[in-house]
Amino acid sequence: MKRTSSTLRALAFCGAAAVCCAQSVGQFEGSNDVGVTPAKGKAEFEAASGQYRVTGGGANIWGNTDAFQFAWKKLSGDVALTADVQFIGAGTVAHRKAALMVRQSLDADSAYADVALHGDGLTSLQYRPTAAAATLESKQEAKSDLTGLVRIRIERRGNNFTMIAGKPGGPMTTTGPVVTALKDPVYVGLAVGSHDANILETAVFTNVTVQALPDARPVQRFSSKISIFDTRDKSIHTVFQADTVFEAPNWSNDGKFLIVNSGGRLYRLAADISGNAKPELINIDPTLRLNNDHAPSPDGKLIAFSASTATSRGSQVYLCNADGSNTHIMVKETPSYFHGWSPDGKYLAYVHQHPGPNGTPANYDIFRIPAAGGESEQLNSNGGYDDGPDYSPDGKWIYYNTDRSGTWDVWRIPADGAGPGDVKAERVTSDDMEDWFPHPSPDKKWLLFLSFAKGVATHNDKLPGTQLRMMPLPGNKLAKDPKIQVVTTFFGGQGTINVNSWAPDSKRFAYVIYEPLPPAGAPK
Repeated sequence: MKRTSSTLRALAFCGAAAVCCAQSVGQFEGSNDVGVTPAKGKAEFEAASGQYRVTGGGANIWGNTDAFQFAWKKLSGDVALTADVQFIGAGTVAHRKAALMVRQSLDADSAYADVALHGDGLTSLQYRPTAAAATLESKQEAKSDLTGLVRIRIERRGNNFTMIAGKPGGPMTTTGPVVTALKDPVYVGLAVGSHDANILETAVFTNVTVQALPDARPVQRFSSKISIFDTRDKSIHTVFQADTVFEAPNWSNDGKFLIVNSGGRLYRLAADISGNAKPELINIDPTLRLNNDHAPSPDGKLIAFSASTATSRGSQVYLCNADGSNTHIMVKETPSYFHGWSPDGKYLAYVHQHPGPNGTPANYDIFRIPAAGGESEQLNSNGGYDDGPDYSPDGKWIYYNTDRSGTWDVWRIPADGAGPGDVKAERVTSDDMEDWFPHPSPDKKWLLFLSFAKGVATHNDKLPGTQLRMMPLPGNKLAKDPKIQVVTTFFGGQGTINVNSWAPDSKRFAYVIYEPLPPAGAPK
């Protein structure tokens, strides 16, 4: 419904009146009902315990307008608000909300971001990007019990807002960031809404802290050189270079072009060693934000990829036609990351983080799903972190990297699974290097993988001294002392060869070399 100017003036007047008449509550400057709240709320502070008891009514903190009780203070700059929160009583509506909020104004339709703990344990990062817009949310993905006493935190860094939530003293899960443009000063505080305009609900906030956040470190920027390495003469040719991050080249099945990702989109790039190639956008649904896990099908007709959305920040697995049409989801469970096609095109191999058995921590294991659709099948079950599954050209094995032995090494399992207790899993590499993303060559001769120095715990960074190494592809039996050779040493890491990047002729492979750039705005 369109608001009249008189309605907006009335809301603005109510907000202004609330500010001028505000009474301080503990460290907060004031408290008042925001929006239409027939059952009037209140906020109280007990100095001896440091406890804030907030009682609020209102139909909801959602949609285009809100109604709730708010204890607030006005602040500028980056800030973090943290509290332990618990509802009082069983409650009437499951979606009553206790929230930590950063809000542009006290108008009912103000832009805002909050971390909202619901009465049934749902925890979400809610945000209204602009005044009077519909509220959006990003739900916490963790399956832990967030009823009873819960610790929540909201962080504002510029226009980016992040949620951190968990049980006090237990593991915390981060969600976000989401983007809401708020101008300084903003209202920061504690909010409670009953989800029923005619009743009141109460939540208690303890260990409440409001902290100014230090200036964020400059974001590290990189240039990208999409390169082709020729194994015959060890020559390196730059196909394309840009002062932004491009990642994860795949080779088309006809050998004519590469597929790469950048900025959440997928591009086609001619495999032209003259350096004149230009990225051409593949027209995949722009609401999807693709990451660096993608590959064309063996027949070149389809593209499998991983992506997140505004409503599901966790990665999911998708499939589309080679031109980007007919995009459809294959794996809804999050987070899930595609990594490889079976040689016959019948299966997609992916990794998925899921709860461990008998209450053990969540971990990543390897799964496959039929490309034609159907049920996923879990292929291994060890307690380590598994990643980067890629099929051998004969379809018998899946190679992957894992830290199950205490360091990052290449392992393999039969394509139909590791068996009970992972009895069929075999360790392929075991030296001092930390190995990631193994990729067999199409001619069945070589296994290429990414290696970091001993002790590097993750592939997420881009580091000097990164190596691409290669060894003969194992047969049915593993060699006791595999002959591993260093192919090239460079500045690389995340995005270099996350997915298979061998050319169909097995004589070349594509990869990305990164070079650090000065922070944005730094003197040249």
